[in-house]
Formats: sequence, C-alpha cells, structure tokens
Amino acid sequence: MAKIWHHHSLSIVLFSVFALFWAGQSVTGWRVEVGELEEHGRQPVTYAAYVTSGAFLESTAENWESEFLQMAAYVFLTVFLRQKGSAESKKLEGKEKVDADPRSARDDPHAPWPVRHGGAFVLKLYENSLGLAFVVLFLGSFLLHAQGGAVDYNEEQALHGGAPVTLGGYLLTSRFWFESLQNWQSEFLAVGSIVVLSIFLRQRGSPESKPVAAPHAETGG
Repeated sequence: MAKIWHHHSLSIVLFSVFALFWAGQSVTGWRVEVGELEEHGRQPVTYAAYVTSGAFLESTAENWESEFLQMAAYVFLTVFLRQKGSAESKKLEGKEKVDADPRSARDDPHAPWPVRHGGAFVLKLYENSLGLAFVVLFLGSFLLHAQGGAVDYNEEQALHGGAPVTLGGYLLTSRFWFESLQNWQSEFLAVGSIVVLSIFLRQRGSPESKPVAAPHAETGG
C-alpha cells in the first residue's frame, strides 16, 4: 500500500478530491432544486431523481467540457507556440526530447508497444494520442451538456407553456452558448495566467515552475 501511495499519490488525491466535490455538488444542487420546487408549490424530487435529471447532467457536463477543451488546446498549442521565460513553454530555439521522432526508437525494448510494433497509422495515432484523447473527452462532454440542457430546457418550457426543442434546436439557443462560453473564457484565462506568471514567480519543488534561482528570461521548466 505504501508503494502504491508513493507511486500514485498525485492521481489518488486529485481524483478523490474530484469525487468529494462532485458529491457535494450533487447534494447542494439537489437542495437548491427542492427549494425552488417548494417555492412554486410543486412536489420535491428525490436525490436519485435529481442526479439523473437534465439539470444535473447539464451543470456537470458544461464544466467538464470547458476543462477538456482547455487541456486539448493547451496540449496542441504548446507543440507549435512559445512564450519566452515561461516554465510552460518549450525553449525558443532547438529541439527537445518531446520533439524526437519515435521511429528511431523501434529497437528500444522499453519503448511502448505502438512504437516497437505499431504500423504507420497506429504510431501516428499514438504520437498524437494525448491531445486526441482530450478532444474526444471534450466532444463527449459537449454532447452530454447539450443533451442535459435540452431536457432541462424542455421541462422549463412545459412549465411555462412553451414549445419543446430538439437537441439540434437547443444547440442554437443563446442559453447553451452562454453556458459554454462563460466556462471556456475562464479556462483560457487560467492557462494564460500560469503561462505568464511562471515567467516571474516560482514554486519550489513543483514541475510547473522553473527552479527558484532560474533567470526570468529562461524558458522551460
């Protein structure tokens, strides 16, 4: 157990905190929903009904969507773009280890299977797999957000005597794009902030920072 903690403590803590906060979101969101229903003289919903509702799916997926968009964009943009002095950027000149062509390591017994035995297509897919995984996660979250939002929107329409919309129709509403864009802008603000702040500020021991004594103009971690 001690070895598992030592090797995987960062992911264990991050996913544990995620689960804790998501549970908290579900409980507090349910209480808000119950309160709003009672104010309108309607029957309150059970917790189980709330966590399977369009409202909960929408509120969850719209946040996941923005996070995965942020990570996908960051992974791909850092391949080509640079920021002088930032710990989050590759150096301004020259090649780095991450730029190495994996085809030169086909005979390395420690290289991953796609490098040693994968064909041209498999290797091409593998060398872009991190960014593509975030793209897939973004698209999946985007669709879940739209689906949950459409269900919640139609429930509100029914209460007020409005006409329901299809999934495609909901994608054309200002409400859907307001929910998305308010999250997207904050994610790019956060990423831009760490790119710029890591030029001048330090955190000893963190791989997201340059060494404390490194000059401000030095690029890379």
